[in-house]
Amino acid sequence: MTAKISKTNYDADVATLTLPSHAEHCITVQSEQNMNRVLRSAAKERSATILSQFVFAGRQHYPEFIAETGNTGWPVVWLQGDACKDGGMYSMQAVAISGIKLQPVRLDGRDVGFTYEDEHARYCRLRGILPANLKASRTVQTHSAFQIMEAALEENGFRFTDTVRTWIYLDRLLDWYGDFNRVRTDFFEEKDIFHHMVPASTGIGAGNPFGAAIMMDVLAVQPKTEQLKINAVDSPLQNPALDYKSSFSRAVELKFPTHRSLLISGTASIDPVGKSMYLNDPEKQIRLTMDVIKAILESRKMGWGDLFRGIAYFKDMDYLPVYRHIASELGIPRFPLAVSHADVCRDDLLFEIEIDAVKV
Repeated sequence: MTAKISKTNYDADVATLTLPSHAEHCITVQSEQNMNRVLRSAAKERSATILSQFVFAGRQHYPEFIAETGNTGWPVVWLQGDACKDGGMYSMQAVAISGIKLQPVRLDGRDVGFTYEDEHARYCRLRGILPANLKASRTVQTHSAFQIMEAALEENGFRFTDTVRTWIYLDRLLDWYGDFNRVRTDFFEEKDIFHHMVPASTGIGAGNPFGAAIMMDVLAVQPKTEQLKINAVDSPLQNPALDYKSSFSRAVELKFPTHRSLLISGTASIDPVGKSMYLNDPEKQIRLTMDVIKAILESRKMGWGDLFRGIAYFKDMDYLPVYRHIASELGIPRFPLAVSHADVCRDDLLFEIEIDAVKV
């Protein structure tokens, strides 16, 4: 059997990649009163186990969620963006899998992810990694979170150099993003990441229910054969983020015998020399951002029809209709796209989007 992709849009937006050994699903729900019920129902209909669940909502809703759901058995990453003052519930997104055996990963009594494997690789998805001391300085918390992430990977047979994607959630990001970047770069140098492959990444301003300065997620992939190729991908319309001392790749591609997966980092309105463009103009910022995404896709012989999942971050939710208008104009089909009300990495940037695309 060859790989195939299917997408459905009903109560939930679901994209499914069906492979010879298993199926991978992305499930996204927006603006539903019963978002969690709808999301779980979509996973159950596909006999899928949820690997992780993002929730973009006010932190005041978290205790109620825990009281209703109890122990989910998978990590729930609950985020309230720095820009989100109304505490609204915006969207949920889950990554799920069916047809394959999973090994849960727990840290300090918390579900933080799973490991699993197929004929091509071993995989480790960790979500909601926290620093050891939540009262330490921001930089100490950052270094601690990286150390704990590395230890969790090693405990499950992975190296930090197996990392292909990270997500970084920084409380009050705009106050200390430069400090965070210095700590990350120092850690990457210590682990020799720059002589291997720098992972793709998203960094946004979002608080968490634990009061930590930082919370982190990671996807690590360890090839079992030479048939799987993993490489960083440049952006045709932007310079490498490393040029302005931000240590992530614009995208990472995983080439399997059955398909290709392209993981595009959080992308915003930045020109080829790293300058923020179209200040105070959300429409032009969104248009440039989508031009950058399109160029990355086309560089890998992909297009809008190959979009599998994404998250869009808005500094003001009034910009969401602007995005939707532009997406319609560009012919972007409906796919599992979560939305969040959050600050991105610069005060003058109004929009950021991360995308996964899959080509069979």
